Amino acid sequence: MKNLETNIFFKSGMILIIALLLLIPASMIRSLIYEREYTRQEAITEVSSRWSEAQTITGPVLSIPYYRYVRQASGEPPVEKIVQVRDYIHILPEDLQITGKIDPQRRYRGIYEVVVYNSSLDLNGRFNTSLLKDLDIPVKDILFDMAFISMGISDLRGIESQISMNWNGEPLAFNSGTVTTGVIESGINTGVPLKAESNTEYEFSLTLELKGSRHLFMVPVGRNTTANITSDWSNPSFTGAFLPVKREIDESGFEADWKVIHLNRNYPQIWTGSQYNYNLLESAFGINLLLPVDSYQKSMRTIKYAILFIALTFMVFFFVEIINKKFIHPVQYILVGLALVLFFSLLLSISEHLPFNWAYIVSALSTILVVTGYVKAILKSMQLTFLVSSILVVLYGFIFVLIQLQDYALLIGSIGLFFILATVMYFSRKIDWYNLDFQKKTE
Repeated sequence: MKNLETNIFFKSGMILIIALLLLIPASMIRSLIYEREYTRQEAITEVSSRWSEAQTITGPVLSIPYYRYVRQASGEPPVEKIVQVRDYIHILPEDLQITGKIDPQRRYRGIYEVVVYNSSLDLNGRFNTSLLKDLDIPVKDILFDMAFISMGISDLRGIESQISMNWNGEPLAFNSGTVTTGVIESGINTGVPLKAESNTEYEFSLTLELKGSRHLFMVPVGRNTTANITSDWSNPSFTGAFLPVKREIDESGFEADWKVIHLNRNYPQIWTGSQYNYNLLESAFGINLLLPVDSYQKSMRTIKYAILFIALTFMVFFFVEIINKKFIHPVQYILVGLALVLFFSLLLSISEHLPFNWAYIVSALSTILVVTGYVKAILKSMQLTFLVSSILVVLYGFIFVLIQLQDYALLIGSIGLFFILATVMYFSRKIDWYNLDFQKKTE
C-alpha cells in the first residue's frame, strides 16, 4: 500500500477515474436543469391557457361566394353532366395600417414568472373590388349579397368586448367563428354589403381589444402593410418573417414600425378557394415579450464547463503533491470534487429566487470557502491554501465572464484555455517525469 501511495502511475490513474466518475452527478444535475425548465414551461402553459395564448392577427380578408361549374361522370355507362359548385373568392386589402399598444403584466405560478398582456389594436385600410376582373368569373355567378369579412384571431378567449367594424361609414358587428376555413381557421366574421360593380373601393376600420401571453404576431395581408406598436416593456424581441424598419428601445419601453409590401410575401391579393392553398401565417411578424433573464439557459451553459472545473482543480492538487511533496488521498480528491459539482446544484436552486449573477456569486463564494477551508486542513500550509483559493477565484471568474458573453464566448474561452495550458507547461517544464516518485508527505 505504501508503494501505491507513492506510485505516480497509480495516483494519476486514480485522479483520472475520480474525475470521470464525478461527471455522473454533473450529468444528473444537467438533467435536473432540463426538468426544472420543463416545469417552468408547464407553469407558463397553465397560466397562458387560463388567460389567453399567444395571439396572431390575420386580416381582414374579404370573401365572396361564387358558383363554378365542373364536369362529373356517373352511372353505367358513364354519363357526363355539368355540376354547379359553390366556392369562395378571397380578396386582401389594398392598404392596411395597424396601430397598437401592448400593456404587459407579470403573473406568477409558484416561483415561476409568466408574461401576459392586454393589447389594443386599431386597423384601418381599404378594399378594391376591381381585382375581380383578373379572375374571369361571370358577374352573374358572383354572390355579392353574401360577401363577408373574416378576421383571424388565434385564441378567441382573448377577446374582451364585442368587436365592430366601420365599413364605408356603416357599423357592422362581428359574429363568432369563420364561414370558411380556406384562409382563416380561427376567428370572427361579419357580412358586408357589396355592389355588383367593378372598381369600387370600400374603407374599413376596427379596434381589437385582445388579451394574450408572450407573443403578439400580425400577418401583412395588405398590398401595403404598415404597423406601429408601442409598449412599456423594455425587453422585447422582434421576430417573425419581417423585422421592424425602425425601432426604439429604452428603460421606459419600446416603439417599433414595420413596412411590408405585397412583393415580400408568397401569396397574391386575390385568389379563389379552389385555386391554391396559401399559408398566410408564414409571413407573420411581431413581438416576443422576453423575460429579462433566463436562468436555466445560463445554468446549462455553466454546467458545460463542469469537466474544466474538475480537471483544473485536480491538476492544481496534483502539482502541489509533486512540487511540495504533500500527499493527498484519493478520498480527499473525491470530497473536493463533490464540492465542485454541488456548486452547479447551488447555482440552479439559488438562481430560481435571485438574479443569476447574484446566484453565481453566492454559489461560487460558498464553494471556494468550503474547498479553501478543507485544503487548509489537509495541507496545513497557508501559502498552498492561498494558491489553491486564488486559482479557484480566477477559474470561477473566468467562467462567469464567458457566461456573460454571447458572441465572443468561443473566442475568449479558447484564448483562456490556451493560456492555462501554456501556464501548466511552463511550471512543469523542469519536472523529470521518468524519475518522478512521490515521497512520503512531510509533517
